[in-house]
Amino acid sequence: MNRLINLLLVGGIGAAVIASFIYLGIDLGELGDSGNLAQMGAYAQRFLSPDLSAAHLQAIGHGAVETLAMSALGTLLAAVLGLLLALPAAGRFGWTLQNISRLVLNALRAIPELVWAALMVLAAGLGPNAGTLALALHTTGVLGRLFAEALENTPPEPADAIRLQGGNAVWAFCYGTLPNLVPQLLAYILYRWENNIRMASVLGFVGAGGLGQMLYVSLSLFQEAQASTVILAMLVLVFAVDTLSSWSRQRWVKA
Repeated sequence: MNRLINLLLVGGIGAAVIASFIYLGIDLGELGDSGNLAQMGAYAQRFLSPDLSAAHLQAIGHGAVETLAMSALGTLLAAVLGLLLALPAAGRFGWTLQNISRLVLNALRAIPELVWAALMVLAAGLGPNAGTLALALHTTGVLGRLFAEALENTPPEPADAIRLQGGNAVWAFCYGTLPNLVPQLLAYILYRWENNIRMASVLGFVGAGGLGQMLYVSLSLFQEAQASTVILAMLVLVFAVDTLSSWSRQRWVKA
């Protein structure tokens, strides 16, 4: 019986693949035509000759700094707003505020960064401001949810002890709850910063500034050499931030 089910499953997948090719009208024979292969080879060859002129490298340096600033500022804003929303989302201020804050967090993270960027470009205009706001809004939803779950799983005994000694709720949170949460919160923030670096490099495709906007302009003008240099700069920037983030987690979070 299990063998028959497996055969039917494999047959269904095969039929779905064939139907997809038929529906999309993909002609693999035309794709592998010698003329098309020659064009693809020439296109790839132009990409393998990056533009390393001083003027272009200077522009890329400016775009890289802009991308880095967008991701860092967007992550910082999201960390602050996420923590503020995480407190009611963890049930610290009653059932009503918990449901409202969770609904807000779900709505923020349900909308992708590219959609937020398109909306922010309309609201704030072209440039890095739109990208920063887009990253901050989406990341607030992600970090707020993670922070709320961390708060829910934090032992309440230290904060309760401070309250029993006459401390108010703010001091109980700052000295009884937050110290236990700091390593976990830092790990979440650093991880999201890594993701935001990659996303900040893409948001430029909708006019949100940074290296992504440079890449979009280069590809639109069929400047493959310039686009190749921008892609290399993106790879170097992401690798550098990943290395810095890993070192920071090992030094600060695991300490």
